[in-house]
Amino acid sequence: MEYIDIINKIKEYDRIVIFRHSRPDLDALGSQIGLAQAINKNYPDKEVYMVGDSSNRYAFIGKMDEISDDFIIDSLAIICDVACKNMVSDERYNLAKEVLVIDHHENSCDIENAISYIDNSKVACAELIADMLMTLNLDITSYGATALYGGMVTDSGRFQYAGTTSKTFLAASYLFSKGADMDFIYNNIYVETLEQREMKNYFSNLYQVDKESGVAYLFCTKEVMSKYPNIPFFDISRGMVNLMAGVKEVVIWSNFTYDKESDKVIGEFRSRGVTIVDIAKKYGGGGHPFACGATLKDYEEARLVIEDFKTLVREKRKENGNI
Repeated sequence: MEYIDIINKIKEYDRIVIFRHSRPDLDALGSQIGLAQAINKNYPDKEVYMVGDSSNRYAFIGKMDEISDDFIIDSLAIICDVACKNMVSDERYNLAKEVLVIDHHENSCDIENAISYIDNSKVACAELIADMLMTLNLDITSYGATALYGGMVTDSGRFQYAGTTSKTFLAASYLFSKGADMDFIYNNIYVETLEQREMKNYFSNLYQVDKESGVAYLFCTKEVMSKYPNIPFFDISRGMVNLMAGVKEVVIWSNFTYDKESDKVIGEFRSRGVTIVDIAKKYGGGGHPFACGATLKDYEEARLVIEDFKTLVREKRKENGNI
């Protein structure tokens, strides 16, 4: 499938509903909003809506729409930033006449009868969409450009993570030419309250490091989570994982957070120079080569993941020496 095939599919429908994964990060929301804004800009006669659960952490970027089942039945459903059916927020994509998946993760698409465009060379789904608009010389609103830029910034770790390429910066340049507001994004995601800073200090004292392997891990147990009942889950699960990043001796780091809604443990995994996504897939998860995750049964299973990480580092050191 090519970019033009995506646009031609969009042209076929007067009604379009854009979905993404649950507990959205800014790439999911930015891709969703950016694509909606681009469709509205280039094809103003179409009705375009966005659905999914809310995000307290990224509420500043925009709200979701409320639409009826009847509207979805005659629509094209576009699912952004996820290709696994169990992770899609709002299962009503099943009601749509056709389903189109746009994603950049390593996982294969398991959504029945979906047309998929997956490019894991892109550091963010937002980059994929921006590159498509730029390649096909399509326009976008400044709001849409800002949303896509936010998705690129966060999924690339401010353009530090592996997967960031020269094409990433070209896409960012295109978004700036369309009015992307960098200050709006940075002031909303990199400025925190005093409570949030104090919370980071607390969690910084909880993580452990296996010095032999260079594997670090944080257990945000039920008891730990009870100390911050008003903090969104995402702010702890994904928000605290990179407290362990940037430490010379740490090669792989992970955060295992208890989720009271599912009574499971959500694992967020990160690494520097070691591909870890296959371990995430082993436990039913997935993501990027160096940034991924999985939903685990309990902390016993979390400890198995940690042992797998230690084994992986030992194997890589036998192959390549120090890493």
